[in-house]
Amino acid sequence: MKHFHPKEAGQAIITAIILFVFVSMGIVVGMTAPVVRDISIAHDVANSKKTYFLAEAAFEDALYRLGHGMAIDSTETLTIGEDSASVSITDILGGKVITSVGDVDGATRKLSGTIYAGTGVAFNYGVQTGHGGFYMGQNAGVNGNVYSNGNLIGENGSFVTGTAIAANSAALTSDQSNTLPSSPPQSIIFGNANGTQDIAQSFQLSTTSPINKIDLYIKKTSTPGNATVRIVNDSSGNPGGTTLTSGTLSSANVTTAYGWVSVTLSPNPELTLGTTYWLVVDAGTDASRYYTLAANTATYGSGQAKIGRYGVSWGDTTPAGLDGYFSIYLGGITSTIDGIQVGSDGLGDAWAHTVTDTNVVGDLFCVTGSGNNKACDTSRPDPSPQPFPISEANITQWKLDAEDGGTFSGNYTLDGTSTALGPKKINGNLNISNGSTLVITGTIYVTGTITLDTNVTVVLDQTYGAASGILMSDGHVHVRNNSIFEGTGTAGAYILLLTTSDCPASPSCSGNYAINVENNAGAVVLNAQQGTLYMSNNSGAKEATAYLIELANNASITYEGGLSNMNFVSGPGGSFSIHSWRETE
Repeated sequence: MKHFHPKEAGQAIITAIILFVFVSMGIVVGMTAPVVRDISIAHDVANSKKTYFLAEAAFEDALYRLGHGMAIDSTETLTIGEDSASVSITDILGGKVITSVGDVDGATRKLSGTIYAGTGVAFNYGVQTGHGGFYMGQNAGVNGNVYSNGNLIGENGSFVTGTAIAANSAALTSDQSNTLPSSPPQSIIFGNANGTQDIAQSFQLSTTSPINKIDLYIKKTSTPGNATVRIVNDSSGNPGGTTLTSGTLSSANVTTAYGWVSVTLSPNPELTLGTTYWLVVDAGTDASRYYTLAANTATYGSGQAKIGRYGVSWGDTTPAGLDGYFSIYLGGITSTIDGIQVGSDGLGDAWAHTVTDTNVVGDLFCVTGSGNNKACDTSRPDPSPQPFPISEANITQWKLDAEDGGTFSGNYTLDGTSTALGPKKINGNLNISNGSTLVITGTIYVTGTITLDTNVTVVLDQTYGAASGILMSDGHVHVRNNSIFEGTGTAGAYILLLTTSDCPASPSCSGNYAINVENNAGAVVLNAQQGTLYMSNNSGAKEATAYLIELANNASITYEGGLSNMNFVSGPGGSFSIHSWRETE
């Protein structure tokens, strides 16, 4: 056995202790390294999230300032404590690009977004109408879908290449009636002689609304023929000669005892509050086959009954002062599609309560109809009316946007020149004469009428980019031959030609339509939600919305898909909508 010298033994012990310390330190380091790495990773993740949120906050701050018309430079820095985010804003056609870079302890995250100024409005149909409905002449039509809150009627060759829907209006409401007592104390016989061939009852409505149907409490003697029921104007206290709407009183629905019989009217014109109208039942003449209308004495305070012959003469009832038993219903139009080719390329449905004389490529949804190439599929309820795409709030805002550019008092006339205009309010008429060019540089609001003469061009300024502009009026609008609207050349840029006019309803309209377009108007969206839009002479547009639309022979509307997400440039300080947003680094 080997013996160690005491000195050697001491050195061995020291060596062993040193070795133990190094081994222990290695173990400790090996155990703590993963913990340190985890702490470092957690720190990096926290900084990354913090950087992202900082970049996002800077982006949203810039968006808020732009959207509310607040001052902001092309480059900005947002600082929170020791951290910061830089924002750069770059102009593009019709909008801006916002780039935001956050920086926390050297860690960076970058966001980028594209925004466009304006108000987004969706036109989801090639044509949309109110209760007035949609009427097409020969070979006139729509390349796209149609949604009418009234009837959809066409002549030979008229077409809708997409889906055609004619919706019922709101529920029926009885506005005027004379029904008591339940056992009528008087009666009015008519249809038995020339002097008593027809009966008439005057009335006034308590609201302005489309008239839908009338009910009569009536009976017959023997088998009289069908009678025509008319709603006509008042002429010096007697029924006038203008038939506003009519329907048929079917003799088969009338019995020899009193009963209520309904007569559906078509078309469904809007009658005006406080105006006197006459309900006329126009019958034949036969002494042995006639009708009797229940009546009472001076119970109905808003009219009177008369007896006579329509278009000839009228006199008092016997006894004088009688009122017939009737009810008048407003709203609730049961709509019809009639005489149209619907669909193309294997697609395109027709949907209405009644569909007649219509060829449908796709499915036919209806309750009743005849003369169609398919039987009614009754699995769907009647379609409901749809709201118009532009609200009163939109219109009010656009008027304010125009006023921000100042007001021109008096009639504004362009006479053969090229003029840039907008935003601007014109407190008068806008007349654009032959050969003139109007360049829209902002929203234009005209309190009077707008007239575009022949060979006129209305074009959007290039700064609109992919956005759309507005030319609007409170009066009627007339677009004559060879006048055309142009966008910027960028897809999605259109001109909205809008009027708040109810023409031709108001006496001040002098027979003018709210919008009258005589030729293919180009990149224009037409809107007359309170009045009638009339298009003639091979005229055309990209989309049309009105209370009532009439397409003359060969006129057409071609819907473009981009209109379902249309953006209109607003005025100074207007809102911005986000088109795209993403993290780029």
